Amino acid sequence: MILCDVGNTSYHFLDGDRDYKQSVKTFNPHAITERVYYICVNPHAKKILDTLANWIDLSRHMDMSFYYDTMGIDRIVACEAISDGVIVDAGSAITVDVVENGVFQGGFIYPGTKAMSQTYKTISSALDYQFNYDLDLSKLPKNSQDAISYGYLKILYSEVISHARDIYLTGGDANKLNAIFPHAKIDETLIFKGMRKIIDKI
Repeated sequence: MILCDVGNTSYHFLDGDRDYKQSVKTFNPHAITERVYYICVNPHAKKILDTLANWIDLSRHMDMSFYYDTMGIDRIVACEAISDGVIVDAGSAITVDVVENGVFQGGFIYPGTKAMSQTYKTISSALDYQFNYDLDLSKLPKNSQDAISYGYLKILYSEVISHARDIYLTGGDANKLNAIFPHAKIDETLIFKGMRKIIDKI
């Protein structure tokens, strides 16, 4: 079974145990003749995939009534993967979603680390620092790097732990955030697990 999570920059495949990516700019989906189950947040790629009979859009096989209309399909499918917990997907943006007894409770979107770093830099060149993920969030900082790190990370940390549930980290910056959520579970295959659950219901 081939699964594919199509984003804005890449096709992320899971083919059996093989996990790999192809660039959206160069990959030709016509090259795959096997059946592929996919989700897609890329409008241009979606137009191409809609014309291919062997590419099965899983968003058409889901009960979307538990989610809101403009919620990204990648977030929805990740929520389908767990029965209880807080999902922190750390990519270009950080999305945080809460699931209780298999039901989506709500969530929020937070700037990703790169976007927030750029924001500080545009305020002042004196704030051009990398975030310190190892700082002690229980103490107010006494230097500029830790001050911007605290301002960014403490709000995220406080909101996530306030839900008192297991935390699942996924996305490109999951390992960075693991420093402030040391008991979280890092799971880069969360979306694929959600896709498998949806396929089992078809």
